Amino acid sequence: MLAKLSSRPAFRRCALFTGVLTLALLGAGLPALATADEGPQADLSRFYRQRVKWAACKTPDAPKDLQCGKVTVPLDYAKPGGGTLDLALARYRATGKSRGSVLLNFGGPGGAGVSELASDGKEFMDLTNGYDVVTFDPRGVGQSSPVSCGEGSDQGSAAIDDDTTESTDPKVVLKQLREAAATCAKYSGPVLPHIGTVNASRDLDVMRQALGDKKLNYLGFSYGTRLGAVYAAQFPKKVGRLVLDGVDTLTEPLSEQGIAGAEGQQTALEDFLNWCVQDIACPFGTDAREAPDRAVHLVRSLDQDPVQTDFGDQFSGQDLVGAISQALYSKQMWPTLERAIASLVEDGDTRAIMAFSSGGTGLPHLGGGGGIVDAQDVPLDNLPAALMAVNCADDPDRPTAEQITKNLSGLRAKYEEASPVFGRYRLTEVLMCYGRPKGTDYIRDDVKDVHAAKMLLVGTRGDPATPYRWTVETAQRLGSSAVVLDNKGEGHTGYASSKCVHTKVNDFLLYGSLPASGSSCQPDSTVAP
Repeated sequence: MLAKLSSRPAFRRCALFTGVLTLALLGAGLPALATADEGPQADLSRFYRQRVKWAACKTPDAPKDLQCGKVTVPLDYAKPGGGTLDLALARYRATGKSRGSVLLNFGGPGGAGVSELASDGKEFMDLTNGYDVVTFDPRGVGQSSPVSCGEGSDQGSAAIDDDTTESTDPKVVLKQLREAAATCAKYSGPVLPHIGTVNASRDLDVMRQALGDKKLNYLGFSYGTRLGAVYAAQFPKKVGRLVLDGVDTLTEPLSEQGIAGAEGQQTALEDFLNWCVQDIACPFGTDAREAPDRAVHLVRSLDQDPVQTDFGDQFSGQDLVGAISQALYSKQMWPTLERAIASLVEDGDTRAIMAFSSGGTGLPHLGGGGGIVDAQDVPLDNLPAALMAVNCADDPDRPTAEQITKNLSGLRAKYEEASPVFGRYRLTEVLMCYGRPKGTDYIRDDVKDVHAAKMLLVGTRGDPATPYRWTVETAQRLGSSAVVLDNKGEGHTGYASSKCVHTKVNDFLLYGSLPASGSSCQPDSTVAP
């Protein structure tokens, strides 16, 4: 599911780190650890001997108390003697005596942690009472060997275009999808075959050791809950205090996830439009009955006649959908979203709306080595490109050419019914897996009945991205280790929007105090518009 994002525009997050991170690693002489997947023959000792060397982040805009670092991991865990990747880290130090680190993952997949913590770290300052608060850019994300699709996303979207597909030979559609996958591989470089949650979980364990922690203390949002659950299955004896907020599914096929996501996003859009039309400056007018149709018309008109951006490329209706989907997860972003769409409609100015969807500030580039890149070189499409790459790597289902050509019209209708605005966008994400290698079956088959320390799972009843039922289903899969907190509020995830959830999560992470499983948090009495 999509990232748990900051309430601030993305361009403010991503402009913070424009310098090169000149960071080193020190050896610690620790033995290698092997997981069931790696087997005892995998010699990971050189990675587990690391210690992170922290330094001030080398940019004038970075918070002065934020420190940056890196950790090196194998490109391929099956061949740890081969290529490596550097993963970007950032932290706020504990204000008093530290008991170690708590690692944060903000979701996505594709959400960059370093820029997020830099811009919105105030939400987590309570945790510095006992921990160094640490986050990271996962492999393929942000400054950590970022993936890109270049024009591949446009190729994939064009393949299922409503105006062309009905009259197009199915073989042409499949050819376009294969070309889109090849374009993503071309722009992403060698990291793409090794992206995915199973490898990201292994990276987490290397980070844990490099930070000097015997066990992993972790707070994951949205997709970050999938990552946390996989870690608990791979490294059950290394689980410390682990919180999963906005719980993702471990079993539902990607095609069904897409429909659930489209339905949730449509509901969130309608809530936004009902709020927007109360303002005379709303770009969708002041009639709540007409606003949804105006939103659909804006998307379709931009698909037919894109607007040129300051970067010289085209901003289409599907680009707008991607930006809106990011902005809808927090009501705090609604006023900024309203102004950004107004600028687009009235002046053709894409800068404000693009700030919601861009994972970086640079142009697409051909993937290369495994070092950390400067923030300005992170491709604009990194977030959606990484989201597709990870979801495809995590999903073992691959429809055949025959299934796609037979079912495409029906699928498109089903997604369109779920959301006339988001349906095509979500269907493109699913079909873009065609032409890529089959994903792992480890998550669906093996992440269950985890014998680890107690984990806190937070589910929000009105979550537009991760339905509450996923919290219940995932808790049942994980077994007796899972403790469920029922947040009866609205919005994607609960930690930032509910004082009750915030307190209960902090009590667990800082003091080990768990609420009773099945206990609940009532909505806050007032919610910011």
